[in-house]
Amino acid sequence: MGGGQAGVLMIAAQTPSALLELIADGLDDTALDSLTSWPAVLVDLTAPFTTSDLMRLAQILGTAPVVLLGVSENGVVDNPAVLGLDVLLCSSGAAPVPWVACGSALNEMVDSLVSSIVASPDASIGLTQLLRVSEQSSPAEAVVAESWVYSLLQGGERYSTWLAGRVSRTAKPRPDHSVVLVERSGDELRITLNRPEVHNAYGARMRDELVEAFRLVDVDQTITRVVLCGEGPSFCSGGDLDEFGTAPAPVEAHSVRTRRNAGIALSAIADRVEVHVHGTCVGAGVELPAFASRVVAHPSTTFLLPEISMGLVPGAGGTSSIPRRVGRHRAAYFGLSGRPIDATTALTWGLIDSVEAQVLEQRKDTNG
Repeated sequence: MGGGQAGVLMIAAQTPSALLELIADGLDDTALDSLTSWPAVLVDLTAPFTTSDLMRLAQILGTAPVVLLGVSENGVVDNPAVLGLDVLLCSSGAAPVPWVACGSALNEMVDSLVSSIVASPDASIGLTQLLRVSEQSSPAEAVVAESWVYSLLQGGERYSTWLAGRVSRTAKPRPDHSVVLVERSGDELRITLNRPEVHNAYGARMRDELVEAFRLVDVDQTITRVVLCGEGPSFCSGGDLDEFGTAPAPVEAHSVRTRRNAGIALSAIADRVEVHVHGTCVGAGVELPAFASRVVAHPSTTFLLPEISMGLVPGAGGTSSIPRRVGRHRAAYFGLSGRPIDATTALTWGLIDSVEAQVLEQRKDTNG
């Protein structure tokens, strides 16, 4: 299990009891430092283990700078102690929350996930630690914590390397029009992302205009329903790449993100908001809809969180919104893997609430 690559070989899965023995039940600091010098620890859940061993292991390593990956080659393990880990992968073809079903591709998935973590360790650890904190926090508190970690990682080596290695690109002209359209009909407000030429890339202007629209709804109780959608081929393609690397000092950037945060503003009115998504939803295009009480997706929609590969964590509130829909463990897998999920998987996980082909037709009808 987990032996397909050199880095994976060095962190082969071990049973909870073997890991506890290795670190002398947490009393051997040298062994503990050695174990956690790698950013991922594979916990073998295939062989029999005791609940007390796994709970003790999770207690010792739960605050350590590592990602705890539980792996079972015998399908789902029905033991609440597994919840102390960060990601749970099994060989089943289908599995209930919090497990990710890998089927016959289990070993491949383990190797791929560990490779992703090893390639971007600080962001990977930051993500899983944020998700642990988010579980105990309010949505707004979780967003604030996320923003601090995001700012910290913007000063990291992996992000700097990603920025420097990007293919030279010609910046798109800045829009000279509103990038968020707001239209009221009776007690319904329709909010439309309106940068179709860049797949509704999420930049500072779009963020600020969305916050303004959401705050309007918050103070106007006569608006009983809000529909958020996107113009063009995609609902939202994630952060505007032209704005990456242009942020002010990390502390100042954190201040701006928390003062004008669309996720926090949306969470305050979530019970009135329905989001219609389509096309390729990336980053913020996944994170923001997850705050709403209802998300409807076109059947061809895909969802992707690419931030770990950039040396970052989701920065539009995703570590707050996504685990509240799919659970902490699946949210960790989704972010760490860098793999897209389709509408069927998103529905099964609870990331969305319905799959409807009429989503695009309704948008066309509204636009005339």
